[in-house]
Amino acid sequence: MSALLNLTPAPALPRAVVDAKLVSLLKTGAIGLGVLLSGFVIREPAPYELYMVGLIAIWALFNLKISRRIAPLLTLLILFNVGGVVSMSQLAQLGTIPLYIAVSLFLALTSVFFAAIVESEDALLGTIFTAWVLAAVATACLGILGYFGAFPGASMFTKFGRAAGAFQDPNVFGPFLTLPAVYLLYLILTARPLLATVAVPALLVIAGGVFFSFSRGAWGLLAVTSMLTVLVVFLNARTGKERLRVTMIAILAAAGLALALLLALQIPAVADLFSERARLVQDYDGARLGRFARFGIGFLWATEHPLGIGPLQFGQILGEDTHNIWLKALLDYSWLGFACYLTLILWTLTAGFRILFRPRPWQPYLICVYIVFVGHVALGTVIDTDHWRHFYLLLGLLWGMIALEQKHMAQRWHGTLQPLGASR
Repeated sequence: MSALLNLTPAPALPRAVVDAKLVSLLKTGAIGLGVLLSGFVIREPAPYELYMVGLIAIWALFNLKISRRIAPLLTLLILFNVGGVVSMSQLAQLGTIPLYIAVSLFLALTSVFFAAIVESEDALLGTIFTAWVLAAVATACLGILGYFGAFPGASMFTKFGRAAGAFQDPNVFGPFLTLPAVYLLYLILTARPLLATVAVPALLVIAGGVFFSFSRGAWGLLAVTSMLTVLVVFLNARTGKERLRVTMIAILAAAGLALALLLALQIPAVADLFSERARLVQDYDGARLGRFARFGIGFLWATEHPLGIGPLQFGQILGEDTHNIWLKALLDYSWLGFACYLTLILWTLTAGFRILFRPRPWQPYLICVYIVFVGHVALGTVIDTDHWRHFYLLLGLLWGMIALEQKHMAQRWHGTLQPLGASR
Protein backbone atom coordinates (compact mmCIF):
# COMPACT_ATOMS: atom_id res chain seq x y z
CA MET A 1 0.00 0.00 0.00
CA SER A 2 2.82 2.37 0.85
CA ALA A 3 4.45 1.59 -2.47
CA LEU A 4 1.28 2.64 -4.26
CA LEU A 5 1.13 5.88 -2.29
CA ASN A 6 4.72 6.69 -3.26
CA LEU A 7 4.00 6.41 -6.99
CA THR A 8 4.56 9.68 -8.83
CA PRO A 9 2.54 10.72 -11.89
CA ALA A 10 4.11 9.87 -15.23
CA PRO A 11 5.74 12.89 -16.84
CA ALA A 12 3.53 14.61 -19.39
CA LEU A 13 4.53 14.41 -23.02
CA PRO A 14 6.17 17.54 -24.39
CA ARG A 15 3.68 19.90 -26.04
CA ALA A 16 5.56 19.68 -29.34
CA VAL A 17 5.11 15.89 -29.42
CA VAL A 18 1.38 16.18 -28.71
CA ASP A 19 0.96 18.85 -31.39
CA ALA A 20 2.87 16.79 -33.93
CA LYS A 21 0.67 13.76 -33.25
CA LEU A 22 -2.48 15.85 -33.54
CA VAL A 23 -1.32 17.33 -36.86
CA SER A 24 -0.51 13.83 -38.13
CA LEU A 25 -3.99 12.59 -37.21
CA LEU A 26 -5.63 15.59 -38.86
CA LYS A 27 -3.61 15.05 -42.04
CA THR A 28 -4.49 11.38 -42.14
CA GLY A 29 -8.18 12.05 -41.58
CA ALA A 30 -8.29 14.86 -44.15
CA ILE A 31 -6.66 12.76 -46.88
CA GLY A 32 -8.78 9.72 -46.07
CA LEU A 33 -11.99 11.74 -46.27
CA GLY A 34 -10.97 13.24 -49.61
CA VAL A 35 -10.35 9.83 -51.18
CA LEU A 36 -13.56 8.47 -49.63
CA LEU A 37 -15.58 11.27 -51.24
CA SER A 38 -14.17 10.39 -54.67
CA GLY A 39 -16.55 7.42 -54.70
CA PHE A 40 -19.69 9.58 -54.59
CA VAL A 41 -20.23 11.69 -57.70
CA ILE A 42 -23.99 11.62 -58.37
CA ARG A 43 -24.20 15.38 -58.94
CA GLU A 44 -21.69 17.99 -60.11
CA PRO A 45 -20.02 19.77 -58.57
CA ALA A 46 -19.63 16.75 -56.30
CA PRO A 47 -18.63 16.97 -52.64
CA TYR A 48 -15.19 15.71 -53.75
CA GLU A 49 -14.53 18.84 -55.83
CA LEU A 50 -15.68 21.25 -53.14
CA TYR A 51 -13.73 19.44 -50.43
CA MET A 52 -10.52 19.09 -52.46
CA VAL A 53 -10.50 22.78 -53.40
CA GLY A 54 -10.49 23.67 -49.72
CA LEU A 55 -8.03 20.93 -48.76
CA ILE A 56 -5.49 21.88 -51.42
CA ALA A 57 -5.79 25.56 -50.49
CA ILE A 58 -5.24 24.88 -46.78
CA TRP A 59 -2.37 22.46 -47.45
CA ALA A 60 -0.73 25.00 -49.76
CA LEU A 61 -0.81 27.61 -47.00
CA PHE A 62 0.93 25.37 -44.47
CA ASN A 63 2.89 22.45 -45.81
CA LEU A 64 2.53 21.73 -49.54
CA LYS A 65 5.84 21.60 -51.40
CA ILE A 66 6.30 20.83 -55.07
CA SER A 67 9.75 19.29 -55.39
CA ARG A 68 11.83 19.15 -58.54
CA ARG A 69 10.84 15.49 -58.78
CA ILE A 70 7.15 16.44 -59.09
CA ALA A 71 7.76 19.56 -61.21
CA PRO A 72 7.66 17.69 -64.57
CA LEU A 73 4.17 16.38 -63.74
CA LEU A 74 2.97 19.89 -62.93
CA THR A 75 4.58 21.35 -66.05
CA LEU A 76 3.17 18.78 -68.46
CA LEU A 77 -0.34 19.00 -67.01
CA ILE A 78 -0.35 22.80 -67.16
CA LEU A 79 0.87 22.74 -70.77
CA PHE A 80 -1.81 20.16 -71.57
CA ASN A 81 -4.45 22.59 -70.32
CA VAL A 82 -2.78 25.48 -72.16
CA GLY A 83 -3.42 23.37 -75.25
CA GLY A 84 -7.08 23.33 -74.24
CA VAL A 85 -7.10 27.12 -74.10
CA VAL A 86 -5.50 27.20 -77.56
CA SER A 87 -8.23 24.90 -78.87
CA MET A 88 -10.89 27.00 -77.14
CA SER A 89 -9.64 30.04 -79.04
CA GLN A 90 -10.99 28.46 -82.25
CA LEU A 91 -14.59 28.95 -81.08
CA ALA A 92 -16.67 32.06 -81.72
CA GLN A 93 -18.99 31.32 -78.77
CA LEU A 94 -17.55 29.74 -75.64
CA GLY A 95 -20.63 28.90 -73.57
CA THR A 96 -19.60 26.53 -70.78
CA ILE A 97 -16.24 25.64 -72.36
CA PRO A 98 -14.16 27.77 -69.92
CA LEU A 99 -15.74 25.82 -67.04
CA TYR A 100 -14.78 22.58 -68.77
CA ILE A 101 -11.14 23.67 -69.02
CA ALA A 102 -11.24 24.90 -65.42
CA VAL A 103 -12.34 21.41 -64.30
CA SER A 104 -9.51 19.88 -66.33
CA LEU A 105 -7.03 22.18 -64.61
CA PHE A 106 -8.50 21.42 -61.17
CA LEU A 107 -8.19 17.67 -61.72
CA ALA A 108 -4.60 18.20 -62.86
CA LEU A 109 -3.88 20.01 -59.61
CA THR A 110 -5.37 17.15 -57.57
CA SER A 111 -2.91 14.83 -59.29
CA VAL A 112 0.01 17.08 -58.36
CA PHE A 113 -1.34 17.39 -54.82
CA PHE A 114 -1.47 13.64 -54.24
CA ALA A 115 1.98 13.21 -55.77
CA ALA A 116 3.40 15.85 -53.42
CA ILE A 117 1.87 14.46 -50.24
CA VAL A 118 2.94 10.88 -51.04
CA GLU A 119 6.49 12.06 -51.68
CA SER A 120 6.55 13.92 -48.37
CA GLU A 121 5.04 11.07 -46.31
CA ASP A 122 4.76 7.58 -47.76
CA ALA A 123 2.73 6.42 -44.72
CA LEU A 124 -0.25 8.21 -46.26
CA LEU A 125 -0.41 5.51 -48.94
CA GLY A 126 -2.00 3.14 -46.45
CA THR A 127 -4.64 5.73 -45.61
CA ILE A 128 -5.38 6.41 -49.27
CA PHE A 129 -5.78 2.73 -50.16
CA THR A 130 -7.93 1.99 -47.11
CA ALA A 131 -10.22 4.92 -47.90
CA TRP A 132 -10.46 3.87 -51.55
CA VAL A 133 -11.42 0.32 -50.55
CA LEU A 134 -14.10 1.63 -48.17
CA ALA A 135 -15.47 3.94 -50.87
CA ALA A 136 -15.49 1.08 -53.40
CA VAL A 137 -17.32 -1.31 -51.08
CA ALA A 138 -19.90 1.34 -50.21
CA THR A 139 -20.61 2.47 -53.76
CA ALA A 140 -20.56 -1.13 -55.07
CA CYS A 141 -23.18 -2.08 -52.47
CA LEU A 142 -25.33 0.84 -53.60
CA GLY A 143 -24.96 -0.23 -57.21
CA ILE A 144 -25.88 -3.85 -56.53
CA LEU A 145 -28.83 -2.94 -54.31
CA GLY A 146 -29.96 -0.42 -56.90
CA TYR A 147 -29.76 -2.97 -59.71
CA PHE A 148 -32.03 -5.37 -57.82
CA GLY A 149 -34.34 -2.57 -56.58
CA ALA A 150 -33.73 -3.63 -52.98
CA PHE A 151 -35.39 -0.56 -51.45
CA PRO A 152 -37.62 2.34 -52.54
CA GLY A 153 -35.68 4.86 -54.61
CA ALA A 154 -32.83 2.40 -55.24
CA SER A 155 -33.10 3.12 -58.97
CA MET A 156 -31.13 6.34 -58.42
CA PHE A 157 -28.05 4.12 -58.17
CA THR A 158 -28.57 2.68 -61.65
CA LYS A 159 -28.29 4.11 -65.17
CA PHE A 160 -29.64 2.54 -68.37
CA GLY A 161 -30.69 -0.53 -66.34
CA ARG A 162 -27.10 -1.04 -65.15
CA ALA A 163 -25.52 -0.58 -61.73
CA ALA A 164 -23.85 2.84 -61.41
CA GLY A 165 -23.48 3.14 -57.64
CA ALA A 166 -23.02 6.73 -56.54
CA PHE A 167 -21.77 7.69 -60.03
CA GLN A 168 -23.41 9.28 -63.05
CA ASP A 169 -22.12 6.66 -65.49
CA PRO A 170 -21.67 2.87 -65.15
CA ASN A 171 -18.64 3.16 -67.44
CA VAL A 172 -16.88 5.28 -64.79
CA PHE A 173 -18.29 3.40 -61.80
CA GLY A 174 -16.78 0.08 -62.95
CA PRO A 175 -13.21 1.32 -63.55
CA PHE A 176 -13.26 3.23 -60.22
CA LEU A 177 -13.64 -0.13 -58.47
CA THR A 178 -10.63 -1.69 -60.19
CA LEU A 179 -7.79 -0.45 -57.97
CA PRO A 180 -9.49 -1.57 -54.71
CA ALA A 181 -10.21 -4.94 -56.33
CA VAL A 182 -6.60 -5.38 -57.44
CA TYR A 183 -5.30 -4.28 -54.03
CA LEU A 184 -7.58 -6.77 -52.23
CA LEU A 185 -6.46 -9.50 -54.64
CA TYR A 186 -2.85 -8.60 -53.86
CA LEU A 187 -3.58 -8.95 -50.13
CA ILE A 188 -5.27 -12.31 -50.67
CA LEU A 189 -2.19 -13.52 -52.56
CA THR A 190 0.44 -12.19 -50.15
CA ALA A 191 -0.96 -11.22 -46.74
CA ARG A 192 -1.30 -13.22 -43.53
CA PRO A 193 -4.29 -15.62 -43.48
CA LEU A 194 -6.45 -13.41 -41.23
CA LEU A 195 -6.05 -10.30 -43.40
CA ALA A 196 -6.44 -12.33 -46.59
CA THR A 197 -9.66 -13.85 -45.25
CA VAL A 198 -11.07 -10.41 -44.42
CA ALA A 199 -10.23 -9.22 -47.94
CA VAL A 200 -12.24 -11.99 -49.64
CA PRO A 201 -15.82 -10.73 -48.96
CA ALA A 202 -14.81 -7.15 -49.79
CA LEU A 203 -13.39 -8.34 -53.12
CA LEU A 204 -16.57 -10.28 -53.90
CA VAL A 205 -18.72 -7.19 -53.28
CA ILE A 206 -16.51 -5.01 -55.47
CA ALA A 207 -16.34 -7.64 -58.23
CA GLY A 208 -20.13 -7.82 -58.07
CA GLY A 209 -20.31 -4.07 -58.57
CA VAL A 210 -18.08 -4.33 -61.64
CA PHE A 211 -20.16 -7.19 -63.06
CA PHE A 212 -23.52 -5.49 -62.59
CA SER A 213 -22.21 -2.29 -64.16
CA PHE A 214 -22.34 -4.28 -67.42
CA SER A 215 -19.48 -2.14 -68.69
CA ARG A 216 -17.40 -4.04 -71.22
CA GLY A 217 -14.45 -1.76 -70.49
CA ALA A 218 -14.70 -2.40 -66.75
CA TRP A 219 -14.99 -6.16 -67.28
CA GLY A 220 -11.91 -6.23 -69.46
CA LEU A 221 -10.02 -3.89 -67.15
CA LEU A 222 -10.68 -6.02 -64.08
CA ALA A 223 -9.86 -9.28 -65.89
CA VAL A 224 -6.59 -8.04 -67.37
CA THR A 225 -5.37 -6.22 -64.26
CA SER A 226 -6.19 -9.24 -62.08
CA MET A 227 -4.16 -11.54 -64.33
CA LEU A 228 -1.26 -9.07 -64.39
CA THR A 229 -1.38 -8.82 -60.58
CA VAL A 230 -1.11 -12.59 -60.22
CA LEU A 231 1.75 -12.64 -62.74
CA VAL A 232 3.70 -9.86 -61.02
CA VAL A 233 3.22 -11.37 -57.55
CA PHE A 234 4.32 -14.76 -58.93
CA LEU A 235 7.46 -13.27 -60.49
CA ASN A 236 8.18 -11.29 -57.32
CA ALA A 237 7.92 -14.38 -55.07
CA ARG A 238 11.27 -15.41 -53.57
CA THR A 239 10.73 -19.12 -53.04
CA GLY A 240 9.04 -22.00 -54.77
CA LYS A 241 6.69 -22.36 -51.81
CA GLU A 242 5.49 -18.77 -52.26
CA ARG A 243 4.96 -19.32 -55.98
CA LEU A 244 2.95 -22.48 -55.29
CA ARG A 245 0.79 -20.55 -52.79
CA VAL A 246 0.14 -17.78 -55.32
CA THR A 247 -0.77 -20.32 -57.99
CA MET A 248 -3.19 -22.23 -55.77
CA ILE A 249 -4.91 -19.08 -54.48
CA ALA A 250 -5.23 -17.72 -58.02
CA ILE A 251 -6.85 -20.96 -59.20
CA LEU A 252 -9.26 -20.99 -56.26
CA ALA A 253 -10.12 -17.31 -56.81
CA ALA A 254 -10.80 -17.86 -60.51
CA ALA A 255 -12.97 -20.87 -59.73
CA GLY A 256 -14.90 -18.91 -57.10
CA LEU A 257 -15.56 -16.01 -59.42
CA ALA A 258 -16.60 -18.38 -62.21
CA LEU A 259 -19.06 -20.07 -59.87
CA ALA A 260 -20.46 -16.69 -58.76
CA LEU A 261 -20.87 -15.71 -62.43
CA LEU A 262 -22.75 -18.91 -63.22
CA LEU A 263 -25.08 -18.35 -60.28
CA ALA A 264 -25.75 -14.75 -61.35
CA LEU A 265 -26.54 -15.88 -64.90
CA GLN A 266 -29.34 -18.09 -63.57
CA ILE A 267 -31.37 -14.90 -63.23
CA PRO A 268 -33.04 -14.39 -66.66
CA ALA A 269 -32.79 -10.59 -66.69
CA VAL A 270 -29.09 -10.75 -65.78
CA ALA A 271 -28.41 -13.41 -68.42
CA ASP A 272 -30.18 -11.40 -71.16
CA LEU A 273 -28.31 -8.18 -70.42
CA PHE A 274 -25.02 -10.06 -70.08
CA SER A 275 -25.54 -11.71 -73.46
CA GLU A 276 -26.25 -8.33 -75.04
CA ARG A 277 -23.33 -6.51 -73.41
CA ALA A 278 -20.83 -9.35 -73.90
CA ARG A 279 -20.75 -8.85 -77.67
CA LEU A 280 -17.37 -7.44 -78.61
CA VAL A 281 -18.78 -5.06 -81.25
CA GLN A 282 -22.09 -3.35 -80.54
CA ASP A 283 -24.31 -1.70 -83.17
CA TYR A 284 -23.13 1.74 -82.09
CA ASP A 285 -19.51 0.63 -82.61
CA GLY A 286 -19.67 -0.68 -86.17
CA ALA A 287 -22.46 1.45 -87.65
CA ARG A 288 -21.88 3.82 -90.55
CA LEU A 289 -21.12 6.68 -88.16
CA GLY A 290 -20.40 4.43 -85.20
CA ARG A 291 -17.54 4.69 -82.78
CA PHE A 292 -14.90 3.18 -85.08
CA ALA A 293 -15.96 5.28 -88.07
CA ARG A 294 -15.82 8.41 -85.90
CA PHE A 295 -12.24 7.53 -84.94
CA GLY A 296 -11.23 7.74 -88.59
CA ILE A 297 -13.10 11.00 -89.13
CA GLY A 298 -11.63 12.52 -85.99
CA PHE A 299 -8.03 11.65 -86.75
CA LEU A 300 -8.46 13.07 -90.26
CA TRP A 301 -9.76 16.31 -88.74
CA ALA A 302 -6.79 16.36 -86.36
CA THR A 303 -4.35 16.43 -89.28
CA GLU A 304 -6.18 19.47 -90.67
CA HIS A 305 -6.59 21.37 -87.39
CA PRO A 306 -3.33 21.55 -85.42
CA LEU A 307 -4.94 24.07 -83.04
CA GLY A 308 -7.85 21.71 -82.39
CA ILE A 309 -11.54 22.22 -83.16
CA GLY A 310 -12.56 23.35 -79.67
CA PRO A 311 -13.38 21.35 -76.53
CA LEU A 312 -16.57 19.27 -76.73
CA GLN A 313 -17.20 20.21 -80.36
CA PHE A 314 -16.69 16.70 -81.74
CA GLY A 315 -19.77 15.38 -79.95
CA GLN A 316 -21.89 18.33 -81.01
CA ILE A 317 -20.95 17.83 -84.66
CA LEU A 318 -21.22 14.03 -84.90
CA GLY A 319 -23.71 13.38 -82.11
CA GLU A 320 -21.35 11.30 -79.93
CA ASP A 321 -18.17 12.10 -78.04
CA THR A 322 -14.75 10.91 -79.20
CA HIS A 323 -14.59 7.86 -76.89
CA ASN A 324 -10.83 7.92 -77.38
CA ILE A 325 -8.51 9.91 -75.12
CA TRP A 326 -5.84 10.30 -77.81
CA LEU A 327 -8.32 11.71 -80.29
CA LYS A 328 -9.80 13.92 -77.60
CA ALA A 329 -6.36 15.28 -76.75
CA LEU A 330 -5.77 16.14 -80.40
CA LEU A 331 -9.11 17.82 -81.05
CA ASP A 332 -9.94 19.36 -77.65
CA TYR A 333 -6.40 20.27 -76.51
CA SER A 334 -4.61 20.88 -79.85
CA TRP A 335 -1.35 19.30 -80.98
CA LEU A 336 0.35 20.95 -78.00
CA GLY A 337 -1.97 19.20 -75.55
CA PHE A 338 -1.59 15.88 -77.36
CA ALA A 339 2.21 16.11 -77.30
CA CYS A 340 2.18 16.86 -73.56
CA TYR A 341 -0.29 14.09 -72.80
CA LEU A 342 1.66 11.53 -74.83
CA THR A 343 4.92 12.59 -73.16
CA LEU A 344 3.33 12.37 -69.72
CA ILE A 345 1.93 8.87 -70.29
CA LEU A 346 5.16 7.49 -71.77
CA TRP A 347 7.26 9.11 -69.02
CA THR A 348 4.98 7.68 -66.32
CA LEU A 349 4.90 4.18 -67.77
CA THR A 350 8.69 4.08 -68.26
CA ALA A 351 9.63 5.54 -64.87
CA GLY A 352 7.14 3.33 -63.04
CA PHE A 353 8.26 0.12 -64.74
CA ARG A 354 11.93 0.78 -63.92
CA ILE A 355 11.22 0.66 -60.18
CA LEU A 356 8.41 -1.88 -60.13
CA PHE A 357 10.39 -4.79 -58.69
CA ARG A 358 12.55 -2.90 -56.20
CA PRO A 359 11.85 -4.05 -52.62
CA ARG A 360 10.52 -0.98 -50.85
CA PRO A 361 7.84 -0.44 -48.17
CA TRP A 362 5.64 1.12 -50.85
CA GLN A 363 6.17 -1.65 -53.44
CA PRO A 364 2.75 -3.31 -52.89
CA TYR A 365 1.02 0.00 -53.55
CA LEU A 366 3.26 0.69 -56.55
CA ILE A 367 2.49 -2.68 -58.13
CA CYS A 368 -1.27 -2.21 -57.77
CA VAL A 369 -1.32 1.41 -58.98
CA TYR A 370 1.02 0.74 -61.92
CA ILE A 371 -0.98 -2.24 -63.18
CA VAL A 372 -4.30 -0.38 -62.93
CA PHE A 373 -2.78 2.72 -64.55
CA VAL A 374 -1.56 0.62 -67.50
CA GLY A 375 -5.07 -0.77 -67.82
CA HIS A 376 -6.57 2.71 -67.84
CA VAL A 377 -4.14 3.86 -70.54
CA ALA A 378 -5.25 0.93 -72.70
CA LEU A 379 -8.91 1.58 -71.87
CA GLY A 380 -8.47 5.18 -73.03
CA THR A 381 -8.35 3.97 -76.63
CA VAL A 382 -12.07 3.11 -76.53
CA ILE A 383 -13.40 5.55 -73.94
CA ASP A 384 -12.73 9.12 -72.85
CA THR A 385 -10.92 9.23 -69.47
CA ASP A 386 -10.34 12.99 -69.61
CA HIS A 387 -12.39 13.98 -66.54
CA TRP A 388 -12.15 10.76 -64.53
CA ARG A 389 -11.24 11.85 -61.01
CA HIS A 390 -9.73 8.52 -60.06
CA PHE A 391 -7.49 8.52 -63.14
CA TYR A 392 -5.80 11.68 -61.90
CA LEU A 393 -5.55 10.12 -58.44
CA LEU A 394 -3.80 7.10 -59.97
CA LEU A 395 -1.44 9.40 -61.86
CA GLY A 396 -0.60 11.37 -58.72
CA LEU A 397 0.02 8.26 -56.62
CA LEU A 398 2.33 6.84 -59.26
CA TRP A 399 4.35 10.04 -59.55
CA GLY A 400 4.52 10.28 -55.77
CA MET A 401 6.07 6.82 -55.53
CA ILE A 402 8.44 7.54 -58.41
CA ALA A 403 9.55 10.63 -56.47
CA LEU A 404 9.95 8.53 -53.30
CA GLU A 405 12.32 6.20 -55.14
CA GLN A 406 14.32 9.12 -56.52
CA LYS A 407 14.59 10.62 -53.04
CA HIS A 408 15.67 7.28 -51.63
CA MET A 409 18.39 6.88 -54.25
CA ALA A 410 19.60 10.46 -53.72
CA GLN A 411 19.89 9.90 -49.97
CA ARG A 412 21.74 6.66 -50.59
CA TRP A 413 24.14 8.42 -52.95
CA HIS A 414 24.87 11.21 -50.48
CA GLY A 415 25.09 8.91 -47.47
CA THR A 416 22.09 10.45 -45.68
CA LEU A 417 19.71 7.52 -46.15
CA GLN A 418 16.88 7.39 -43.65
CA PRO A 419 15.34 4.06 -42.56
CA LEU A 420 12.88 2.96 -45.22
CA GLY A 421 9.31 3.57 -44.15
CA ALA A 422 10.26 6.41 -41.85
CA SER A 423 8.25 9.59 -42.07
CA ARG A 424 9.76 11.96 -44.55
